[in-house]
Amino acid sequence: MKNYKNYLVLASAIAMLASCQGNKSATNGEDGYTIQGKLSNAATGSNIYLFELDKQQFVPRDTAQVEENGVFNFEGESSEPSFYRVTIDQRDGVILVLDNGTDIKLEADAKDLNGTSKIEGSDDSQLFQELNKMVNETQMEKMGLEQRFMQANSEGKTEEAEAIKKEYDALQDNIKKFLAQHPTSVVSTFGTLTLIDPATDFAFADSMSTLFSKNLPNSKYTAELNDRLKGMRSTAVGQMAPEITLPTPDGGSASLSSLRGKYVLIDFWASWCGPCRKENPNVVRMYNEYKDKGFEIFGVSLDQNREKWLKAIADDKLTWPHVSDLKGWESAAAGLYNITAIPQTLLLDKEGRIIAKNLRGKELEDKLAEVLN
Repeated sequence: MKNYKNYLVLASAIAMLASCQGNKSATNGEDGYTIQGKLSNAATGSNIYLFELDKQQFVPRDTAQVEENGVFNFEGESSEPSFYRVTIDQRDGVILVLDNGTDIKLEADAKDLNGTSKIEGSDDSQLFQELNKMVNETQMEKMGLEQRFMQANSEGKTEEAEAIKKEYDALQDNIKKFLAQHPTSVVSTFGTLTLIDPATDFAFADSMSTLFSKNLPNSKYTAELNDRLKGMRSTAVGQMAPEITLPTPDGGSASLSSLRGKYVLIDFWASWCGPCRKENPNVVRMYNEYKDKGFEIFGVSLDQNREKWLKAIADDKLTWPHVSDLKGWESAAAGLYNITAIPQTLLLDKEGRIIAKNLRGKELEDKLAEVLN
């Protein structure tokens, strides 16, 4: 079970610069954005800052002073809908979506900007608040489920672990439903980009990317999502597995395509990978059970040390074909298949088409039983 990256919460906690001067944007009449703010419990003359989310950090864009009765104003221009943060002490802040033509009214308590903010004039900003609230409310529940899942697994309570995993997946499904309900909002684009892991949920991410390309073709978040998925499309379920030809332990070379006619598990692993080595006895058992029924494994190691690679193969009794260019994470195969973590597996049918990804343990055993028995 994966601990999904909570970028929305992370973004709100990014450490700000100690001082933020100027960089004030020029406005062009009604073409720019405005923020009309009013804070309670704010000292007259104190500074309030506006940051823009640029790639994965906030950068300073403007500084204003709190006037009498807590009033402050920002004016500027934005070339496209983008995420901004209004903050006083660089720890607490309100996330807003600003675009040219956006006129926002913001009221909040200076002692708790994020928790007390009331926003008018920006549907996207309000939508972001809804999504952020949903993410925050489910985060603690997910952590509890992860602990219960690991305990059930360690105690061998397979059915209980599966039930917990379904609860966890249901929480993530609620977020996916929310994103799917707002395909024309940049909030949904940003949420898909930062809350959905395409390695485990490619079909959803790709379908949303198609919608965003139609509805928000010029958004930088659409472009970033498409760039992320571009390299993954060639290794998505249903695609023909790209060819791999790499050196073998005996100094020769082997190609993935030589195993056509069998169901093949491409196993990305390494001798130094603890979880890989821990899983190997299960893989060996399944290999011995199904190797005479048309099943083969193609082990692709991300090792750099030849001796350690060969020793791990011998120690773990891995009797299937193995290849490695001994380049670690710079392995040509890892780049081709967008491997950023191991262990990772892909199951291919007899024609070399990808039919499943990242199967391990009981999930792999059930799938092998389904296709080979």
